[in-house]
Amino acid sequence: MSTQPGSKVTIGAIAAEAGVSTATVSKVLNGRSDVSAATRERIQQIMARRHYQRRGARRRGGIVDLVLNELDSLWSIEIIRGAEETLRTAGVSMVLSAAHGSGAATSAWLDQLTARRSDGAILVVSDLNLRQRTKLTSLGVPFVLVDPVGTVEAGVPTIGATNWAGAVSATEHLIGLGHRRIAHLAGPRQLLCSRARADGFRAAMEAAGLDVPQEAVRYGEFNDSSGYAETTALLEEAARCGRPLPTALFAASDLQAFGAYTALRERGLDVPGDVSVVGFDDVPVTRWTAPALTTVRQPLQAMAAMAARTLLRLVDGEEVDLPRVELATQLVVRDSTAAPRDGG
Repeated sequence: MSTQPGSKVTIGAIAAEAGVSTATVSKVLNGRSDVSAATRERIQQIMARRHYQRRGARRRGGIVDLVLNELDSLWSIEIIRGAEETLRTAGVSMVLSAAHGSGAATSAWLDQLTARRSDGAILVVSDLNLRQRTKLTSLGVPFVLVDPVGTVEAGVPTIGATNWAGAVSATEHLIGLGHRRIAHLAGPRQLLCSRARADGFRAAMEAAGLDVPQEAVRYGEFNDSSGYAETTALLEEAARCGRPLPTALFAASDLQAFGAYTALRERGLDVPGDVSVVGFDDVPVTRWTAPALTTVRQPLQAMAAMAARTLLRLVDGEEVDLPRVELATQLVVRDSTAAPRDGG
């Protein structure tokens, strides 16, 4: 059977010829991995031969933009992997752009997206202002937010993680080991995920009847330099005021935890002998640090993959049943945490 370009070919017709269900064809179209290679190839060959066009024919160039604040962090690399694999499987090309924080450079990615007539965008940015949202909408470019900064207007698809619950599990782990003097190296105040992790830390401490002094929560950035600086300031302030040092640190990112490692070791403190450390994200290098880092696994690749699948559905004019999704986090216990030597 042959179909001329421009003829309407339905998913049902593709499924019937391939001898599969329409759900299986939909999985192939959306880059799902739970289809055998042989079945995927058979379906793709039929679609190519019959010149199948996805519903709505919105795709202009088969290009999707992935916009991140930075492209070279361990966190970003995991996001890139998850999105690229899903889009590649669906036969869609991905263009990477860096938003570079705030300021004039922030909108450069939007101008480039417009110029290359991208089909849609996965946005992993610290700020999406009203002008940018309005322009995307006016251009008819669908977008999905990953780990959004703050409150998102109704109807905008977002993919995140259970940040609050992850922070609770990390803090409860330290409390369960016997720690009572626990400090939190938080991320930027303006980020929703930072506030959720800080709130989870406080909730777990308060549930255990433990005080959270003001100096025990230190806001910074999600990088090793910030982790180093805030840990150094925490230790110096404790020494200057004659307060006992914390016996444990919960960092809002693995990179902050790595910075804390350096600051503690420079002062002759052992991890976990003197101070236990927990991170957040579970980037691949955490298992190879010395000691291997106990952390909260955030399913970064899965978040990006779901964002990509959601975007493909929007590109095809489909409705999203669950516009706001939070994937579960998981505590991964390794060697950087232990019971306190002094009983907490």
